[in-house]
Amino acid sequence: IVFVLLCQLAYSQPKKFAVGVRLGEPSGLNARYYLEDGERAIDVNIGTYGGLWGNVRSYRSGYYKNVGLAISANYLFMHQLFGKEQVMGYYGFGGQINSRRYYPDQFNQSGQVFYDKTISLGGSGLGGIEYFLPDRPLSIFLDAGLYVEVLPGFLFMHQQIGTGVRLNL
Repeated sequence: IVFVLLCQLAYSQPKKFAVGVRLGEPSGLNARYYLEDGERAIDVNIGTYGGLWGNVRSYRSGYYKNVGLAISANYLFMHQLFGKEQVMGYYGFGGQINSRRYYPDQFNQSGQVFYDKTISLGGSGLGGIEYFLPDRPLSIFLDAGLYVEVLPGFLFMHQQIGTGVRLNL
Protein backbone atom coordinates (compact mmCIF):
# COMPACT_ATOMS: atom_id res chain seq x y z
CA ILE A 1 0.00 0.00 0.00
CA VAL A 2 2.82 2.41 0.91
CA PHE A 3 4.58 1.67 -2.40
CA VAL A 4 1.39 2.37 -4.39
CA LEU A 5 0.84 5.64 -2.50
CA LEU A 6 4.43 6.78 -3.07
CA CYS A 7 4.15 6.01 -6.78
CA GLN A 8 1.01 8.12 -7.02
CA LEU A 9 2.79 11.01 -5.28
CA ALA A 10 5.79 11.00 -7.65
CA TYR A 11 6.76 14.35 -9.15
CA SER A 12 9.83 16.56 -9.37
CA GLN A 13 8.64 19.82 -7.86
CA PRO A 14 6.87 21.06 -4.75
CA LYS A 15 3.14 20.49 -4.28
CA LYS A 16 1.59 21.97 -1.16
CA PHE A 17 3.29 20.56 1.90
CA ALA A 18 6.55 18.81 2.80
CA VAL A 19 7.79 17.20 6.01
CA GLY A 20 11.22 15.86 6.87
CA VAL A 21 14.32 16.14 9.03
CA ARG A 22 17.05 18.75 9.22
CA LEU A 23 20.52 17.98 10.55
CA GLY A 24 22.72 20.86 11.59
CA GLU A 25 21.89 23.87 13.65
CA PRO A 26 19.12 23.88 14.49
CA SER A 27 18.40 20.16 13.96
CA GLY A 28 14.97 18.62 14.14
CA LEU A 29 11.70 18.03 12.41
CA ASN A 30 11.15 20.29 9.43
CA ALA A 31 7.89 21.22 7.71
CA ARG A 32 7.39 23.43 4.69
CA TYR A 33 4.12 24.83 3.39
CA TYR A 34 4.28 26.00 -0.23
CA LEU A 35 2.05 28.99 -0.94
CA GLU A 36 -0.30 29.19 -3.94
CA ASP A 37 2.10 30.86 -6.39
CA GLY A 38 4.84 28.24 -5.89
CA GLU A 39 7.39 31.03 -5.40
CA ARG A 40 6.94 31.47 -1.66
CA ALA A 41 6.86 29.11 1.30
CA ILE A 42 6.71 29.00 5.08
CA ASP A 43 9.39 26.84 6.67
CA VAL A 44 9.15 25.64 10.30
CA ASN A 45 11.77 23.71 12.26
CA ILE A 46 11.34 22.24 15.78
CA GLY A 47 14.31 20.59 17.40
CA THR A 48 17.62 21.17 19.13
CA TYR A 49 19.95 24.14 19.16
CA GLY A 50 23.59 24.24 20.17
CA GLY A 51 24.91 20.87 19.06
CA LEU A 52 26.65 21.44 15.74
CA TRP A 53 29.15 24.10 16.85
CA GLY A 54 29.65 22.55 20.29
CA ASN A 55 27.73 22.56 23.55
CA VAL A 56 29.92 25.14 25.31
CA ARG A 57 29.58 28.60 23.85
CA SER A 58 30.39 32.03 25.24
CA TYR A 59 27.15 33.91 25.83
CA ARG A 60 26.64 37.31 27.46
CA SER A 61 28.76 37.25 30.66
CA GLY A 62 28.91 33.48 30.93
CA TYR A 63 28.39 30.33 28.89
CA TYR A 64 25.92 27.96 27.36
CA LYS A 65 26.96 24.44 28.31
CA ASN A 66 24.26 22.26 26.81
CA VAL A 67 21.95 21.64 23.88
CA GLY A 68 18.54 23.28 24.05
CA LEU A 69 15.19 23.46 22.32
CA ALA A 70 14.72 25.65 19.24
CA ILE A 71 11.64 26.61 17.27
CA SER A 72 12.14 28.62 14.10
CA ALA A 73 9.89 29.84 11.30
CA ASN A 74 10.95 31.57 8.09
CA TYR A 75 9.05 33.16 5.21
CA LEU A 76 10.84 32.09 2.03
CA PHE A 77 11.08 33.31 -1.55
CA MET A 78 11.81 30.52 -4.03
CA HIS A 79 13.26 30.66 -7.54
CA GLN A 80 14.07 28.05 -10.15
CA LEU A 81 17.84 27.63 -10.69
CA PHE A 82 19.85 26.59 -13.74
CA GLY A 83 16.68 26.43 -15.87
CA LYS A 84 15.73 23.18 -14.14
CA GLU A 85 12.33 22.83 -12.47
CA GLN A 86 13.71 20.31 -9.96
CA VAL A 87 16.34 22.75 -8.59
CA MET A 88 15.09 25.62 -6.45
CA GLY A 89 17.00 28.33 -4.66
CA TYR A 90 15.42 30.04 -1.69
CA TYR A 91 16.05 32.83 0.77
CA GLY A 92 14.01 34.43 3.49
CA PHE A 93 13.68 35.74 6.99
CA GLY A 94 11.81 34.94 10.17
CA GLY A 95 12.24 34.36 13.87
CA GLN A 96 13.55 31.84 16.35
CA ILE A 97 12.89 30.98 20.00
CA ASN A 98 15.52 29.04 21.96
CA SER A 99 15.58 27.53 25.43
CA ARG A 100 18.95 26.65 27.00
CA ARG A 101 20.79 26.64 30.29
CA TYR A 102 22.83 29.78 30.80
CA TYR A 103 25.74 29.64 33.29
CA PRO A 104 26.60 33.23 34.31
CA ASP A 105 30.23 33.75 35.45
CA GLN A 106 29.28 35.88 38.45
CA PHE A 107 27.47 32.97 40.14
CA ASN A 108 29.92 30.20 39.31
CA GLN A 109 33.16 31.52 40.84
CA SER A 110 32.57 29.90 44.23
CA GLY A 111 32.87 26.40 42.79
CA GLN A 112 29.15 25.79 42.93
CA VAL A 113 27.37 25.31 39.65
CA PHE A 114 24.47 27.65 39.07
CA TYR A 115 22.49 28.03 35.89
CA ASP A 116 19.47 29.90 34.68
CA LYS A 117 17.01 28.49 32.15
CA THR A 118 17.10 31.15 29.46
CA ILE A 119 14.50 31.75 26.79
CA SER A 120 15.91 33.75 23.90
CA LEU A 121 14.16 35.42 21.00
CA GLY A 122 15.67 36.69 17.78
CA GLY A 123 15.48 37.09 14.05
CA SER A 124 16.85 34.73 11.46
CA GLY A 125 17.87 34.90 7.82
CA LEU A 126 18.18 31.82 5.65
CA GLY A 127 19.30 30.93 2.13
CA GLY A 128 19.68 27.59 0.44
CA ILE A 129 19.17 25.20 -2.44
CA GLU A 130 16.71 22.32 -2.76
CA TYR A 131 16.81 19.47 -5.26
CA PHE A 132 13.61 17.55 -6.01
CA LEU A 133 14.41 13.98 -7.02
CA PRO A 134 12.92 13.09 -10.43
CA ASP A 135 9.99 10.69 -10.23
CA ARG A 136 10.17 10.62 -6.43
CA PRO A 137 8.29 12.60 -3.77
CA LEU A 138 11.58 13.43 -2.02
CA SER A 139 13.76 16.51 -1.98
CA ILE A 140 17.15 17.16 -0.40
CA PHE A 141 18.32 20.56 0.74
CA LEU A 142 21.29 22.50 2.06
CA ASP A 143 20.94 25.91 3.66
CA ALA A 144 22.79 28.42 5.78
CA GLY A 145 21.86 31.52 7.67
CA LEU A 146 22.32 33.78 10.64
CA TYR A 147 20.48 34.07 13.96
CA VAL A 148 20.54 37.53 15.58
CA GLU A 149 19.21 37.58 19.12
CA VAL A 150 17.10 40.45 20.40
CA LEU A 151 16.29 39.23 23.93
CA PRO A 152 18.00 38.76 26.33
CA GLY A 153 21.43 38.95 24.60
CA PHE A 154 20.93 41.92 22.30
CA LEU A 155 22.79 41.40 19.01
CA PHE A 156 24.22 38.01 19.98
CA MET A 157 24.84 36.42 16.56
CA HIS A 158 25.27 32.83 15.57
CA GLN A 159 25.72 31.14 12.19
CA GLN A 160 23.41 28.31 11.26
CA ILE A 161 23.83 25.62 8.63
CA GLY A 162 21.88 22.48 7.90
CA THR A 163 21.01 19.77 5.43
CA GLY A 164 18.12 17.42 5.23
CA VAL A 165 15.49 15.52 3.34
CA ARG A 166 11.76 16.15 2.93
CA LEU A 167 8.82 14.07 1.74
CA ASN A 168 6.69 16.30 -0.52
CA LEU A 169 2.95 15.69 -0.29
